[in-house]
Amino acid sequence: MFIPLHDANSLKYIKVQYVTIGLIAVNVAAWLVTGLVSTREFSDAAVVGLGYIPAVVFDFADLQADLVLVPKDATFITYAFLHLDFLHLASNMLFLWVFGDNVEDALGHVRFLLFYLLCAAGGALVHGLVQPDSEAPLIGASGAVSGVVAAYFLLHPKVRVWVLVFFRIPLPLPAVIPLAFWIAQQFFMLAVDRDGGVSWGAHVGGILTGALLVLVLRRKGVPLFDRTIVTPKAVRHAEAPAISAEASSSGSSVPPTHWGR
Repeated sequence: MFIPLHDANSLKYIKVQYVTIGLIAVNVAAWLVTGLVSTREFSDAAVVGLGYIPAVVFDFADLQADLVLVPKDATFITYAFLHLDFLHLASNMLFLWVFGDNVEDALGHVRFLLFYLLCAAGGALVHGLVQPDSEAPLIGASGAVSGVVAAYFLLHPKVRVWVLVFFRIPLPLPAVIPLAFWIAQQFFMLAVDRDGGVSWGAHVGGILTGALLVLVLRRKGVPLFDRTIVTPKAVRHAEAPAISAEASSSGSSVPPTHWGR
């Protein structure tokens, strides 16, 4: 188990990760409204009305009319903005903060928002397919964030990421090591613990959706697996002044520029 802390991976196409910051703000606001400052009754109603309930979605059960807040198909998305407690929220938002900016950079703002929402929907779908008759509401951004992790894994496996291993040992590791272990763990846990308190199906659904979508939604020219180095747009190479024939013949030299001679 590890906790991501920081990656030394600068943005190349965008100046600020507006969508990543916005998603974190919306998740925090939703937790404040439905959790921290709300009554227990309101919180429970929000979880039931906005959470993803497979038995309701797949018509094995009906939700009480006064608890219906959105159409059942909308819960494929709304569930991803609710969290059980602060630790649940913080862990998801930390992963989104560390890895989301570079995925947003590779996709662009609008396509990253679409990517995130589709990963949330993909996570809910697989969770429902694994437990189609479950009446327990699914909440949390884990499915969407799992898609972000999968995309980062395919885009930047060589980037060094500072991680807290076993919650106490900080290490700088190539992203491929902790992320490959984390992704493999989600598939393994889905196989051995389908009925546990954690929805491994949502994690796997998000991973599969994110891995597929990054192939088609990334910007033209953005490579997978860090195969090439993309120069940031902000960098503009200054051209050294041409040396005249007269100066060349006399052996004069041109003063060096900031970019060398």
